[in-house]
Amino acid sequence: MRRSHLLATAACATLAWAPLAANAQFAPAGSGGAPTSTVPGPGNGSSGNSFEPTENTPASKSRFSGPSPYAPQAPGVNAANLPDIGSMDPNDVPQMVPQQSANPAHGDWAAYGHDDSQMRYSPLSEITPQNADQLQVAFRYHTGSYPRPGQVNKWAAETTPIKVGDGLYMCSAQNDIMKLDPTTGKEIWRHNINEKYESIPYTAACKGVTYFTSSQVPEGQPCHNRILEGTLDMRLIAVDAATGNLCEGFGNGGQVNLMQGLGESVPGFVSMTTPPPIVNGVVVVNHEVLDGQRRWAPSGVIRGYDAESGKFLWAWDVNRPNDHSQPTGNNHYSRGTPNSWAAMTGDNALGLVYVPTGNSASDYYSALRSPEENKVSSAVVALDVKTGSPRWVFQTVHKDVWDYDIGSQATLMDMPGPDGQPVPALIMPTKRGQTFVLDRRDGKPILPVEERPAPSPGVIPGDPRTPTQPWSTGMPALRVPDLKETDMWGMSPIDQLFCRIKFRRANYVGEFTPPSIDKPWIEYPGYNGGSDWGSMSYDPQSGILIANWNITPMYDQLVTRKKADELGLMPIDDPNYKPGGGGAEGNGAMDGTPYGIVVTPFWDQYTGMMCNRPPYGMITAIDMKHGQKVLWQHPLGTARANGPWGLPTGLPWEIGTPNNGGSVVTAGGVVFIAAATDNQIRAIDEHTGKVVWSAVLPGGGQANPMTYEANGHQYVAIMAGGHHFMMTPVSDQLVVYALPDHKG
Repeated sequence: MRRSHLLATAACATLAWAPLAANAQFAPAGSGGAPTSTVPGPGNGSSGNSFEPTENTPASKSRFSGPSPYAPQAPGVNAANLPDIGSMDPNDVPQMVPQQSANPAHGDWAAYGHDDSQMRYSPLSEITPQNADQLQVAFRYHTGSYPRPGQVNKWAAETTPIKVGDGLYMCSAQNDIMKLDPTTGKEIWRHNINEKYESIPYTAACKGVTYFTSSQVPEGQPCHNRILEGTLDMRLIAVDAATGNLCEGFGNGGQVNLMQGLGESVPGFVSMTTPPPIVNGVVVVNHEVLDGQRRWAPSGVIRGYDAESGKFLWAWDVNRPNDHSQPTGNNHYSRGTPNSWAAMTGDNALGLVYVPTGNSASDYYSALRSPEENKVSSAVVALDVKTGSPRWVFQTVHKDVWDYDIGSQATLMDMPGPDGQPVPALIMPTKRGQTFVLDRRDGKPILPVEERPAPSPGVIPGDPRTPTQPWSTGMPALRVPDLKETDMWGMSPIDQLFCRIKFRRANYVGEFTPPSIDKPWIEYPGYNGGSDWGSMSYDPQSGILIANWNITPMYDQLVTRKKADELGLMPIDDPNYKPGGGGAEGNGAMDGTPYGIVVTPFWDQYTGMMCNRPPYGMITAIDMKHGQKVLWQHPLGTARANGPWGLPTGLPWEIGTPNNGGSVVTAGGVVFIAAATDNQIRAIDEHTGKVVWSAVLPGGGQANPMTYEANGHQYVAIMAGGHHFMMTPVSDQLVVYALPDHKG
């Protein structure tokens, strides 16, 4: 399930964090929140647990029962009060014309990751390691989306614009859609969707929009070219790329209600934050489901819609694998199934969409999951866009209870085969720091993968772990060795002693340490370790793969239902729910199971510093053409905006901070990346790893940058929106850079 399309709780504890109220332009005092600093400790693990689950146990004995499986949706869940959308036969989908994202113009950035391959590579070369230090601000654009007085700060825009022709298209954190002049930033049009604050789930974020050219509407007519967007309040919207007006022939007046078929929910329980891919005329839609709530949360179903009309085509409902229809009446998709919140990747040639999946609802307890759910969780699933059926599945974690859902987008590239011919490949990064390289035709590993023994069977009654887990032995691991007591670190000997005591008091036997209830267990890599939603960038000319990643252990403990009730943990749809009583990150009710979960960073809560020694964030270049060797690797992020007790030090030391957001690599040999909590954007020499330019942003750079050409000159854009849980300054600014002669 959803764990850090925003940086997770672990990130809060970095070598330390600049307090949001001190640096944020818009955030009200205290709005950043703080992770829970204590766990229940010994003695709380055995009381109040009169419920012994089995594989077929339907629900827990918690004080608030889940909704009836056939309960109608409450008012407000269907945000725009849209009527139901009709269905059509997938065989009747019109043939799609070639799309801009298939072969972008030289200076365009036509998709979230540049093009259909999602390599995050641009052929532009005007900016080089030799002149990047001359970059200056060309323009700034304000989206107008930020927390207002009295609103808890939930903002983390995470937006990457796209550029097609004469327009720079983007979305605000609350899903307003804009077209800008790419040379000046002047707003050409804006479509306000009137999203309510109450619909924001854990985070106000919109990673991007999708450009689509119709085969049915003639060129020059409204909605021949369209911008599509999925929203936080679960709408699929299509507007005309030229005017921003709704496409009346799409869905119901330009909108489709994505809550249809999901059954009972409340605003903020489910949401869509990623740009939907369009594969052979099919818009494929996924959504996140708020973590930590209940076993029988809304479904994680994946759906396909006709890009021309918005009509429903098919559904992949994990527990009903042979039923691809849309539910009618009071029926609904299977509740609690694994959801996918990461950006998906489409493959028009093979007719597939690659879906990175998470866990079934209630991440840290697996006894109630069906065999069908266990087969596809924490996996990459290739769905046939004609039918919605899986063509293949590759699982990166078996029976996951560590929240190692896949947050990254798959990258498509070619690898040399045994006969020297190119093999269509897929690169799938993970939070474990294991990077899997698969044949995207059948999901079989191209580079070696081994099943290695894992700690087993675990200690939770009725919930044994699997004896082995997959390891990608053909790729460098993006992680440091298992933790040792001597790795404990602090500002003083007392701090180090405190962390050593915490280490000794916890269960820890390396990666895949099983969950425990008698005392905490250390989870390393943490659920924001390795690669997350920023994904990777790949230069197909040089064969260099760029990855930024995190080193952030967690300190977790299961608690009895009685203890969860004492802690005030309840699901978001409980009438007694109050903000702060468990949510997408940190503590969770996990209602419908015998346990709640308490999740904290593995840190010294008094100084706000991690217990393991720095670095906490890294960037690595891997040579994919010559044996998958590391070319260079170093910490990412300075101490300038970080320090103990949340006090920024102002020091330029590259200590390596937690980071979220990815990179872009160019034909000019430059890697652009922000991501780290020092609120800077950098230009890095692709071949040496040397930082050749940096600039301070007005907010945290937790977004993927992009680059484009306009009027013959190269620009670099980054959304400096900040991130509420990373405690980086929130702003509403898109900042665009260019060489001095080309500023707007």
